[in-house]
Amino acid sequence: MRCFELSLRALALLAAACAAGHVAVADTRTAKAEARASSATDKSKARIAAPKRRPARFEAQDGTAFTITEQARISGEARTQYDSALQLLDRERYSQAIPLLLEVVEKAPDVTAPYINLGIAYGRIGDFERAETNLKKALELNPSHPVVYDELGLLYRATGRFAAARQSYEKALEIYPGFHFAQRNLAILCDIYLNDLPCALAHYQAYAQAEPDDKEVPKWIADLNSRIGH
Repeated sequence: MRCFELSLRALALLAAACAAGHVAVADTRTAKAEARASSATDKSKARIAAPKRRPARFEAQDGTAFTITEQARISGEARTQYDSALQLLDRERYSQAIPLLLEVVEKAPDVTAPYINLGIAYGRIGDFERAETNLKKALELNPSHPVVYDELGLLYRATGRFAAARQSYEKALEIYPGFHFAQRNLAILCDIYLNDLPCALAHYQAYAQAEPDDKEVPKWIADLNSRIGH
């Protein structure tokens, strides 16, 4: 067994990289927003880096990225399987990644990152029950993981639990206020599903400051200002 550093990174995405749909003044916006929320977090994959002996940490790298690391003792075989699973997730081959991730968690049941990626993979194929089980297992191991709360927010929204989704996004932002994906996802929830326009406006604006290259959000902000009566 070797001690590896596990890193989970939430990275900024180009607007062009968002492929499925979620927003419009009406149905178009809803479609675009949901896809944008999902595609962003698909990039939040945990990575196993070269072995380094240092304590786990939560580190902000800049306004749009952060790294969460944990010490993990895993076998070389498990690391190979994990890396292969990540490659499949990057290609959106979720069903093929799941068996590999299940083998990793069997070999390393106390490591958070594989459970998170299982939650993401199950969620993307529509198996919300298994997605929730794995995300909650990740929270048992690390109760202060903002990416888990953001993923749970997406899951709760997809299953119609809007109040729980809001609490989950807010928890992610409580842990790391600079998590701009959570800002956007909470704004979408308040805008489309909760009709809480001040909440939506505040979080769209926070997201726009972190992601000025996202050209869609200023349109949503202008629409919200119009509806609010500013």
